[in-house]
Amino acid sequence: MSVEVDADRVEQARAVMLELFPAGFEEVDRGGPTELVAYTDAGGEERLWQAFGGAAAADVQAGWEDRWRDFHRPVRIGRLWVGPPWETAPDGAIPVVIDPGRAFGTGSHATTRLCLELLLELERGSLLDIGCGSGVLAIAAAKLGFDPVAGLDVEEAAVEATHANAAANDVVVSATRVDASAAPLPAVDVAVANIALATVEALAPRVRSRRVVTSGYLAAERPSLDGLRHLERRAADGWAADLFERR
Repeated sequence: MSVEVDADRVEQARAVMLELFPAGFEEVDRGGPTELVAYTDAGGEERLWQAFGGAAAADVQAGWEDRWRDFHRPVRIGRLWVGPPWETAPDGAIPVVIDPGRAFGTGSHATTRLCLELLLELERGSLLDIGCGSGVLAIAAAKLGFDPVAGLDVEEAAVEATHANAAANDVVVSATRVDASAAPLPAVDVAVANIALATVEALAPRVRSRRVVTSGYLAAERPSLDGLRHLERRAADGWAADLFERR
């Protein structure tokens, strides 16, 4: 499935596609409107139609398996290496292996990289990943020495993916299916929320942590979080992540 968007709508469309297809999508620029492509099923097709009011469908071409693997490339963030299981981490790196087959975030997106950059510099302690998806942030945190590490997500598939990826990385992450907007949140040293801006702002008063790392929104957007003092901002590829501290 694909949609075409004009240059002035590309950033907004990317944000929508990231929410609809967090495992990844392709972006094709042929000098005119930008084409955003998702490899999905009937359910994804319906979501795309609802979000954009139309989309073009085509059968998946032969050889997609190789193209799919080419799309998921490893990334290096400081001491961390995040990549799929068919790649090999370089010597000296801390490997975080994420299977994109069921992933809700593989580490390649700018928001994930920016969150990891901030986590690398924080004092270690307990950590809560709100909207854990594939578990990439929680697993990386555990590898960096945060303990205990927990993840929350509203999707059962995300909880299962987090448990599977944590086991593959030989770390302990407790993941639970929870609606973080309604359920009580545990007290921790650091909370991470790489989700939509509106959700970040709604959750902020309920998060019980000394430090909060937030992302999932464009660099042009700035979260306003009650009770939290802004400490630092990182930006890349049009996206941003912020570090806050409880007042």
